[in-house]
Amino acid sequence: MTKVQKQEMVEVLTQEFKNAQALLVCDYKGTNVKSLEELRRNARQVDVKVQVIKNTLARIALRDSGMPELDIKDTNIFIWGEDQISLAKIVVKFAEANAEKFTIKTGSFDGQKVDKNHIVSVSKLPSKEELIGMLLSVWTAPARYFATGLDNLRKQKEQNS
Repeated sequence: MTKVQKQEMVEVLTQEFKNAQALLVCDYKGTNVKSLEELRRNARQVDVKVQVIKNTLARIALRDSGMPELDIKDTNIFIWGEDQISLAKIVVKFAEANAEKFTIKTGSFDGQKVDKNHIVSVSKLPSKEELIGMLLSVWTAPARYFATGLDNLRKQKEQNS
């Protein structure tokens, strides 16, 4: 990779990292290509990007994008996107399925450095779609109860007649 190519890559990554609300750094040493392709496929479905980046280039891009300084050593794969919850869910699920070869190291959510425990706890939160479903259920409950009450009143009146 030439110096110009490296500079272009750093510029692209800096912009990507600036736009990302969440970024995770994971160790993938020993993970086979088929498993990594599965991770990429799952990530693509929720608009999450997965890329192996040279540590030096990643450090520069992280610094230039205003992200906190992350511990970047050894073999790393970078995973980033807009939705923290869906990103955490995909990575934690993959890490559990490939526990012996894939580990979550660290990350950044909304510009704050986070550790593995925080990432795992975020992955247990309901997704945006699940939260909307819960909210709609709460909103429609009074109408359901009102309709049920009217139906019961109608039945009672029919029995008394």
